[in-house]
Amino acid sequence: MHDFVYSDMQRTSIEVKGERFEMVSLRLKSSPRNLAPRLYWCAANRVVVEENLTSRVPGLYGRLKDAESSPFTYVCYLSSEFLDSHVRADRTAFDISERVPGTPLIEDVSMDDIRESVLKEVESILAGPLSTAREEGKARVHEFVSKRAPRYRPVLSRLEQLGVSVDPSMKDQDLELLLHSNLQKLEAFALAEGHAVLGEAGSAQPEGYDERLARYLYTVTDINQSDLAAYVSRRRTILDVLARQIRADDQGRYSKEDTIHSLLMPMRTDSNEIGTDASNLWIIDERLAFHDYLASDKTLKSMPITGSNSTREPDLLATRLVGSPLLAAEGGTLPLPSIVVIEVKRPMRNDASEDKDPIQQCLEYVKRVRAGGVKTALGRPIPPTREAPAFCYVLADLTKTMVDRCEYAGLPVSMSRARHTSK
Repeated sequence: MHDFVYSDMQRTSIEVKGERFEMVSLRLKSSPRNLAPRLYWCAANRVVVEENLTSRVPGLYGRLKDAESSPFTYVCYLSSEFLDSHVRADRTAFDISERVPGTPLIEDVSMDDIRESVLKEVESILAGPLSTAREEGKARVHEFVSKRAPRYRPVLSRLEQLGVSVDPSMKDQDLELLLHSNLQKLEAFALAEGHAVLGEAGSAQPEGYDERLARYLYTVTDINQSDLAAYVSRRRTILDVLARQIRADDQGRYSKEDTIHSLLMPMRTDSNEIGTDASNLWIIDERLAFHDYLASDKTLKSMPITGSNSTREPDLLATRLVGSPLLAAEGGTLPLPSIVVIEVKRPMRNDASEDKDPIQQCLEYVKRVRAGGVKTALGRPIPPTREAPAFCYVLADLTKTMVDRCEYAGLPVSMSRARHTSK
């Protein structure tokens, strides 16, 4: 026994609806066999039910620390004459009702009544170690939010008010899921509160209405700041991924065009198949978020906007209506579209030539689109024109052959950063 028990703790008793229960608390030496705090329901001098207490009390997780910072695992043995008289003949369970949430309270002692009283006593017995564990958990959350998940910073105090408590040893992935689920609870609460508060708006407002409205607006403001922080953090992550993809690996090899292409937008898809959040074209130009039609690695023939029979595949092609027409006078025509073509090349590729000229390829795509029966994504015809503004982007390193093609096209070249061509 001494090999497993670090030390026993004070023996206590609780009373539940007139019934007395004895609690024997032990501190077990932490080991792979003793990882979770447990409650043993005993009867007739034997354990009948074993229950895991992990997180049932804020701060109660696998290991706690005593005043000397020695780690231990808490266990409790619960016994009473009431449990002895209500154990089943096979000694595997008790004939005691469980209180079901949402139903009226029962007069007899229930399992939930006993458990609730036990947990309150456990919190009192372990007051010191639990306080230390909660502080460590709080520090763990703050460190994670500061370094990995800044989106939760604006709502962190509100999540703490909800009683969010974490195991200091929790993995980043599990901590992210926990914070996310509690943020959703906060958003659901704010939504319900908003309906309730705004539903009371009127000539006769109830007492305390202004305070409730102010609290609701403050909560919404914090949630909106969290969304903005998540938006900025996501963009930072995408840029970090892009930076890794354009670097050489340990063998001196670079990522293929498809890898970078898929980061910008999933291949062989168009804007009718994916949502706006699926692409990262803001890396190239923020205005690409406002497009009428966008296609990635699809043939010109398959695009509803071109009317072309060509099977050539630009990496990315987009049209964008000029302005946002809501009303049109009789006899009026739709505004002309702008055209965007993006060509992606493998990092440090150095084989650009007259036959493999990405600049010329972009211009050829523009020519084909202008020559086709151009329509909007909804199938409405746009009057033909040779003057539709077009923008061509080439994503490539300025290797020697790429510089040669730029000079041949009469484009100024800066070795400090890539340029885009327009016509």
